[in-house]
Amino acid sequence: MASTLSLSDGRYGSRILHIPSHILAAAIEALFLTNVFPERLPAQNAFLWAFMRTFALHFAFILSYIVFYLGLIYPYFVSPIRHFPTPSASTSPLARISRGMFTLPPGTRFWEWSKDTDNDGVLLLRSPLHRNRLLLTSPRALADVLLHNSYDFEKPKGVRSFLRSVLGDGLIIIEGEEHKFQRRHVMPAFSFRHIKELYPMMWRKSLALTERLNFEAIEGKTIEMYSWASKVTLDIIGIAGLGREINALQNSDDELVRCYEELLEPSPQKLVFFVAQAYGPAKLVKMLPLRLNRVFSETTSTLRSICGRLVREKREAIKTNADDHFDILSILIKSNDFSDDALVDQLLTFLAAGHETTSSTFTWLTFLLALHPNVQSRVREEVRQALPGRPAKDTDVDLSAVLESLPYLNGACNETLRLYPTVPITVRTSVRETRILDRPIPSGTNVIICPWAVNRNPKLWGPDAGEFKPERWIDDGKPNNSGGADSNYSNLTFLHGPRSCIGQNFAKAELRCLLAAFVGAFEWTMIDEEKDIIPAGVVTIKPRNGLHLRLRPLP
Repeated sequence: MASTLSLSDGRYGSRILHIPSHILAAAIEALFLTNVFPERLPAQNAFLWAFMRTFALHFAFILSYIVFYLGLIYPYFVSPIRHFPTPSASTSPLARISRGMFTLPPGTRFWEWSKDTDNDGVLLLRSPLHRNRLLLTSPRALADVLLHNSYDFEKPKGVRSFLRSVLGDGLIIIEGEEHKFQRRHVMPAFSFRHIKELYPMMWRKSLALTERLNFEAIEGKTIEMYSWASKVTLDIIGIAGLGREINALQNSDDELVRCYEELLEPSPQKLVFFVAQAYGPAKLVKMLPLRLNRVFSETTSTLRSICGRLVREKREAIKTNADDHFDILSILIKSNDFSDDALVDQLLTFLAAGHETTSSTFTWLTFLLALHPNVQSRVREEVRQALPGRPAKDTDVDLSAVLESLPYLNGACNETLRLYPTVPITVRTSVRETRILDRPIPSGTNVIICPWAVNRNPKLWGPDAGEFKPERWIDDGKPNNSGGADSNYSNLTFLHGPRSCIGQNFAKAELRCLLAAFVGAFEWTMIDEEKDIIPAGVVTIKPRNGLHLRLRPLP
């Protein structure tokens, strides 16, 4: 039991559940009893006897407060959020979420409730002992949390603590004024001009992927798509982020590759481990003799050591004028705004988020195009018309202008991003009293933002919301940016507002290059049945048992 239980309601509740205060009060009461009523106490150990009994009364009061007030009275008769509608279900939302944890794609329950329950944009998910959560379902409610009152909401401390070991104190983890500072000083590395200059490098690496896979296809081997997607995106972020060739496509024994494979490969054990660390007694979990504790500790320590070495090497190269790269790390070092430790944190963030997210999306893109061979053919025809000679690695073609103009290529990419958001669920906690839909929200309220549910909601996308339709992103033969939705907040893949993904244009550019090269080189089909491909993961989603494809090289 913590010194202050986290079930409290505001300042008054915090005082009631503050354990040290009860210990002090019990000690004072015991001292009073031993001096005023000594004849009623045992002759030996009178103070200890009195203290144990008075503290037992305090403890009984705490339990009664938790069970009756926080469990029954407060959530149903006092809480400011009690009037929000709740999903109709025979079991509690918490039980239903737990039941589908290993059998359904993350976010499925939230999607069901958001489309089947009448609401104005917020649903109340009740669970025992005042651990209620709000599920946001409308663009207006989402805008309140992500834009208008964005700094009133932060990631829960447990989630931040767990992710910090993998991502460092970079943009994804940091909050408040420090986040504003970091975002302002990192933004130049993701400017439109800089991303445009990265297209040729992304194209070269995309062609390198097709060349490497061509050997596998000629020999009649099937490929596991995610592992190859992860390698090529790590190579791309290696150059874009570090100005360094990682060569993951050629060298599967690279230390960075092995570390990220160990950390990010989905499994039920890792999901339980993450939930226990993020929402349970994290310190107790870390003390348990679990293999995952050792693996996470060793792997994250190795990653931090590698990033520290890379920062020192880059700083030395800049000092000796041996570095002429315009990579993210060089930009941050030359800005003189970050210490070496802060640079390591940024590097951990960009290496993980910069390759894991796009590799997952590209895997789902190849999955959807395997299910829809007509769309696959349409994209291939479009790419081959625009790039008839499959330009060489040193092409003079303006790749950014060409690829960004292709309607079906961009439609397929955007539709995949909509249907398979890399992070399907994220949680925020109000750090002060605030408002959603003009209603008061007390401090400490957990809010669920579920891109998986919002991006597939028929109320926002129409009755075909769950279908793969690249055409929704095309108007008069040209790409559009809305997909036909009325609000930007109908699509949450990259979130919105000050906490939106800073690398979203980088990711889209990378995805365009990968798909254009891949669809021009191969025709592909799936080995497994569609029903066997289940989205799973700890933070991001990818096929639980991989995605196995059969490639046919094209002339």
